[in-house]
Amino acid sequence: MYQYLEQKMFKEAYQIACLGVTDSDWRDLATEALEGLDFETAKKAFIRIRDLRYLELISSIEERKKRGENDNEMFLADVYAFQGKFREAAKLYKRSGHEPAMKKAVNMYADLCMFEHCAGVTDPKVSLKLITKQADWAKSSEEPRTAAEMYLSAGEHMKAIDIIGEHGWADMLIGVARKLDKAERELLAKCAVYFKKLGHHGYASETYSKMGDLKAFLQLHVETSHWEEAISLVKEHPQFNYDVYFPLALWFAENSHFDEAQEAFNKAGLHNEAVKVLKQLTHNAMVENRFNDAAYYYWKLSMQCLDIARDQRKEMLQKFESFQHLAELYYVYRSIQLYTDEPFSSHMPETLFNICRFLLNNLTKDVPPGISKVNTLFALAKQSRKLGAYKLARYAYEKLQELHLPSRFRESVELGSLTIHFKPFQDSKELIEDMMCYRCSTNNPLLQSSVCINCRQPFIYSASSYEVLPLVQFYLEEGISDEEALSLIDLEVPHTDEGHAQGHTTDRGEEDPFTATMSFEQGGSTFVPVKVSRSALRSMSRRDVLIKRWPKPLKWEYFRSLLPDVSITMCPSCFKMFHSEDYELLVLQHTRCPYCRRPIDGHNGSTLQQSRFSEFPSLS
Repeated sequence: MYQYLEQKMFKEAYQIACLGVTDSDWRDLATEALEGLDFETAKKAFIRIRDLRYLELISSIEERKKRGENDNEMFLADVYAFQGKFREAAKLYKRSGHEPAMKKAVNMYADLCMFEHCAGVTDPKVSLKLITKQADWAKSSEEPRTAAEMYLSAGEHMKAIDIIGEHGWADMLIGVARKLDKAERELLAKCAVYFKKLGHHGYASETYSKMGDLKAFLQLHVETSHWEEAISLVKEHPQFNYDVYFPLALWFAENSHFDEAQEAFNKAGLHNEAVKVLKQLTHNAMVENRFNDAAYYYWKLSMQCLDIARDQRKEMLQKFESFQHLAELYYVYRSIQLYTDEPFSSHMPETLFNICRFLLNNLTKDVPPGISKVNTLFALAKQSRKLGAYKLARYAYEKLQELHLPSRFRESVELGSLTIHFKPFQDSKELIEDMMCYRCSTNNPLLQSSVCINCRQPFIYSASSYEVLPLVQFYLEEGISDEEALSLIDLEVPHTDEGHAQGHTTDRGEEDPFTATMSFEQGGSTFVPVKVSRSALRSMSRRDVLIKRWPKPLKWEYFRSLLPDVSITMCPSCFKMFHSEDYELLVLQHTRCPYCRRPIDGHNGSTLQQSRFSEFPSLS
């Protein structure tokens, strides 16, 4: 049999073997026949020894031959590879020169992790696949850095990024991100995700910036609580207001910064949530007797309603008026509460006297929660007596005796009620003169509504001393727009100081057109507002006019100063008016408006005098 095998006579060798040989001889015969490409004889011999592995190989080769394959070198290479003769198989694969054969060689060495043998057999077309295989092997062999580098060489960036990110190699990952093209958004986004996990927010920002993904960039700042950067970006891109200000509002609320939370809700467009926060803050302030805060929150509520009024006009405007009224009541009551509860007061007696009268004049039957009528009347009685308003003091003591008094007030009220009868039943003339109406020159009672008893013109009060300011509100005639009114009011002062000193006359001795508009029918019970024409507007001096530029749907309000020498300042935010000296002092103390808390920087103190009646087009 072996002699026939030496002569490659496989069929004759098979016939001899059938006479009786060992399994080892059968295997030799089968192997020689297989390598000689005599698949029929090899198949019979392997059947004899029941070697299923080789039988499957032969079967696959026969199938390929049926499909038209006839490359015997490829068949032999497969046989060598099956036998473990890898070098010989590789040579045959290479000799064939076909791409499928080259791939087989690469796959063979890759499966065996014998990558050093691939240099001689691989083709440039399949080199990347070989490197990928080698990277897979390095990964499975727990050599992640090598695997990542090989994946990068093979262009398998996603696999490389996953390995680098999972092992926390941020410096290596940013190197990859910087080399990627900005159009490869998926890969860059993956890098950014790993940077966020690793806490390298600077690298994540750089990556998102390269991608041009502004929303993800903002989200990164939000997730890392870098609020200043997020707000700076959203100012340039307001379409992302909600994405920044809503989480900012929640963050403020979680950290007990409720004022800021309310503002953030508002900027996020969540007006209902902003109103809820404000209402809760207002309620808490009233319960805790923080009336200054309650006033501030009511003012903010009113401005919130004014903003919403553009959509829900009637209901919101009513709420605006109500909240504005409550804000002023709580604002003035704080001074009274401090006077009655604290041993010392920072207010002059005249100021407390004016504040008490203002509050009583504006209180209705339904007294707002937290405001004590007893405290107000007690403070009024004390200050009235001190300033010589004995008639008003007697009235206050009489009203106090009708109310339930706290024990700490009873003795003082009883004593005051007795001793006040030894005083004249009249008020100081100086105090009565302070309540003169600047429209009709009528002296008004110290305690009555906030309008003149003669002409019904509303009084305008200073928001610090609550003295009556020398201002008269006027309205534009039909057909005159706000813009036209502004253009008609002179930018330069048309009157001389001598003219003002004489009263309401012009430089030529003519009567001031505005004075004529203030006339009214004596004895009338209805209020006749002052309406000015174009000629009256044209005659006005810019420094004598104050304008409350309310946002729509409210109308602008115009005021004329009748005593130009009295310096008045109006806050450009809340439109409250002050004596300029008082306002300057309050701003120096608190660096903000005392009413609406609008911040005012150090430079504004020197320009307050300039902004008294000006600010066309802005009141800031």
